[in-house]
Amino acid sequence: MRRLLGWMLVACLVEGASSALAADAARGEALYNSRCIACHSPDANRVGPKHRGVFGRKAGSLPDFTYSKAVKGAGVVWDDVTLDRWLADPQAFIPGQRMNFRVADPTDRADLIAYLKTLR
Repeated sequence: MRRLLGWMLVACLVEGASSALAADAARGEALYNSRCIACHSPDANRVGPKHRGVFGRKAGSLPDFTYSKAVKGAGVVWDDVTLDRWLADPQAFIPGQRMNFRVADPTDRADLIAYLKTLR
């Protein structure tokens, strides 16, 4: 019985820790509106492509946006890992691309990605 209670306590602590580390889409939306909105929009192409549906989409695949050759030929599908690498350093991830903005803080990147996932 004591061992079972110990395992239950560990499970609760692990669940609590993972919840604390979960990304915050609402905070991500606020970050998006303060940092990304000048060049991007969920529903309209601007300097950068629209973001609705970006999660799971192949990079460079929107027919109504003119991408760099680098992005068009990258063969990247946007997911948690690729978006994180892109936001951390777009030039290192896809050399020759045109985005000159980086998100240094990993928590900010996770929150932005959580928000992008809501744009289905």
